[in-house]
Amino acid sequence: MCQLLGMNSATPADFRSSFSDFAARGGETDKHVDGWGLAFYEGRGLRTFLDSLPAARSPISELLRRYPVKTRNMISHIRYATAGGVSLENVHPFTREMWGIQWCFAHNGDIHKFKGGSCHLSTKNNMEIMYNPVGDTDSEAVFCAILNTLRHEFSILPTLPILYERLYQLCMEIVCDDPGTIFNFLLGCGQYTLFAFSWPGSRPGSKVWNGLFYTIRNTKDCPELSSKDSVLEENEERVAVITTKPLTTNEHWVEMRKGELLLFDRGLPYSLASTCDAVEKAGRGLETKVKSMMRKDHDCILNTSLIPGYVSQ
Repeated sequence: MCQLLGMNSATPADFRSSFSDFAARGGETDKHVDGWGLAFYEGRGLRTFLDSLPAARSPISELLRRYPVKTRNMISHIRYATAGGVSLENVHPFTREMWGIQWCFAHNGDIHKFKGGSCHLSTKNNMEIMYNPVGDTDSEAVFCAILNTLRHEFSILPTLPILYERLYQLCMEIVCDDPGTIFNFLLGCGQYTLFAFSWPGSRPGSKVWNGLFYTIRNTKDCPELSSKDSVLEENEERVAVITTKPLTTNEHWVEMRKGELLLFDRGLPYSLASTCDAVEKAGRGLETKVKSMMRKDHDCILNTSLIPGYVSQ
């Protein structure tokens, strides 16, 4: 099955070391040879690299392992094909524009109800379909379904607490009713915000566990990181690294719980809508230049009446 790598940091950070270790799993130290991709944010822009070659042997991957790029938010994926052929259109991360924001999505797992390419959730058959999959993966189909649902339900840009609650509900709707579902993903929505969701498991007949782990790095505790990853700026020392399997053995990695949704901001995880509200009030919520989506000041208050079937966690 595929593997994921994400990075979210307090200040623009160099991801070369983590990506180099991760890319080696694409044909050198592991068998994820069916393509790879990486996307990172530069301001409101999103720079994306995709290749159907194994990451360990890709010239594009080699370029990224050598080029000193810095970002606050990055998602990468190495593919072991289980749905859809080995081709560029099936390589993650997948990207779409919604609300004037570049959204980026990579997935690890099996979602049987989306293997036919359906791009809407079962309870939303009457909605307008704006986003359709280009390739043949259940991953791209579920990404389109999530975006179609959010676009259908919100006429103004949601605050982070509202988006967190609604995204959590959608995740639980996706995993329900199928004990074979494995649904781990990373979702970027702008230069600051990275969501991670874990519904782990193993495929039938396999002993490989597919979940998500994260670690919070601080160069005061790990001085070698400052020269290895160039992570730090003065007084801004956090970087979160999220991955399918820990990249190191000398750091503390936390395995995400089944059904856990985390919002990462400035290298820290937030696991409740109420804590996401602090990020929103700090001015690090979603940003758009689309005037019709902009909120007035009073719209920024957490209004759970906007969330269909709201039930607080």
